[in-house]
Amino acid sequence: MARQKEFRVLVATDGSRDARAAVSATLAFPWPAGTRVQGVVARGRAVRAPDWPPAIWAVLDGGIERVTADARRALGRRWPAAEVVIVDQSPVEAILSQARRLGAGAIVLGWRGHGVFRRLLMGSVSRGVVRRASCPVLVVRRRPDAIRRLVIGLDGSAKARRAVTFVARLEPPRDGHVTLVRVVEPMREPSTPLLPASVRGTIHREVAALNAERRARARREVVKATAELRRAGWAVNGLIRLGAPLSELLAAVEAVSADLLVVGARGVGGLGRLLLGSVAEGALNQSSAPVLVVR
Repeated sequence: MARQKEFRVLVATDGSRDARAAVSATLAFPWPAGTRVQGVVARGRAVRAPDWPPAIWAVLDGGIERVTADARRALGRRWPAAEVVIVDQSPVEAILSQARRLGAGAIVLGWRGHGVFRRLLMGSVSRGVVRRASCPVLVVRRRPDAIRRLVIGLDGSAKARRAVTFVARLEPPRDGHVTLVRVVEPMREPSTPLLPASVRGTIHREVAALNAERRARARREVVKATAELRRAGWAVNGLIRLGAPLSELLAAVEAVSADLLVVGARGVGGLGRLLLGSVAEGALNQSSAPVLVVR
């Protein structure tokens, strides 16, 4: 049997509350067996000024070293050999370049940072990483006690299917449960009061047939995803909802007290990876649970 490739995770930290929550989420996350984890601290060229006195340099470097040591100590509770590296680049570039060097299968970071050397992980940084990363990105707002209850949003896209496959690769925790949410946005009948009744009837039948086909496709998608996740050891519940995708996903997160929301990134247009779909953007803005964006 061919040996499975080692899964590698990069977690970014700056010592802020959200960054510490990201480290905690990394520790709680059900990564595949044998996962290797590395931390990264971006020193950031922009924060340095050549005319600063040595005392300021010493305070800055001392703060960076403390953040690095704290992250290494925390990650060492689960991965004794975990290392944390310091990269002399701006935050987004540091995280992305280190992820490439590591061959990361996922990146973990906090939503905002207010650490010892200015704002390292800000909303703009987390968004920049999510938009440009070539691997899944986990964005963490609050420290999770555990990650056992997942909600996955399905939408018929290849990226949603990759999200299911990503979760299927994880090590299901005890009592691990996935709720699949497939939202169907029903086509509305146009207002046609001036058309003959026979024409209005035809439109009504066509719209009803299109909506029935949408629901049938949604059911097939949920059945397929359910089978894949159950084979991987997850307990699964599939839901088909009518309405707006983002609001239905967020409602499901609250209903099941989810520890994690998983969505596919659906960038459109010529910029490709630099764009996120509206559901992913909305989830990052509004979800009470950490959000994993899968490309």
